[in-house]
Amino acid sequence: MIRIGIIEDQGRLALALKNKLELSPDFEVKFMATNGKEAIEFLHKDAVLEVLLMDIEMPIMNGIEATEKISVRWPHIKIVISTIFDDDQHLMKAILAGAGGYLMKDESPGKIHRAIYEILEGGAPMSAGIAARTLQLLKMNPVHQELVFSPENFELTEREKEVLKHLAKGLSYEQIADNLFISYGTVRKHVENIYRKMQVNSRTEALNKANKNKLIT
Repeated sequence: MIRIGIIEDQGRLALALKNKLELSPDFEVKFMATNGKEAIEFLHKDAVLEVLLMDIEMPIMNGIEATEKISVRWPHIKIVISTIFDDDQHLMKAILAGAGGYLMKDESPGKIHRAIYEILEGGAPMSAGIAARTLQLLKMNPVHQELVFSPENFELTEREKEVLKHLAKGLSYEQIADNLFISYGTVRKHVENIYRKMQVNSRTEALNKANKNKLIT
């Protein structure tokens, strides 16, 4: 059972998200909070859960501040931002705060379910287009990049490079599988190998390193 917390100040949206999650027997919504402060208070009592779905704009303590605090205090908990904001400022702040994924609130139940599985497998689920924009932000903001003195190829195979380029376009595992005429499981295995070879833990980190080492253009 995957235990999940929902942090959302709009009751209707929180209930809709809970209903989407509970369509899967694998998920249990362990708590719901209306702001970051409430979520942290709950976690101090019981932090035995795997994933938080976090809104950004909330009273008392917003999602960016809560993500930063929770990531430091409970690093085992994966945080997926669930929001209506897809602008560059919110995106970069969420990533730097420690969010592992970034989804729009109108995503389908299937997309949300897959995102949760993906983040628990070490991936970085993002709504379509967000990953590509993240790459562009990294290109435009070198202050957030590590210095690289000579390009590396990390011994990626040609197929792994293809998968990496598709990840940079913001495509889901299913879309990559369709485009490359391979199975979903094969895509997932390629991504695992890419992360291992590049010594990263998320899509954002992989794209950052790939960009700096000119593996994707």
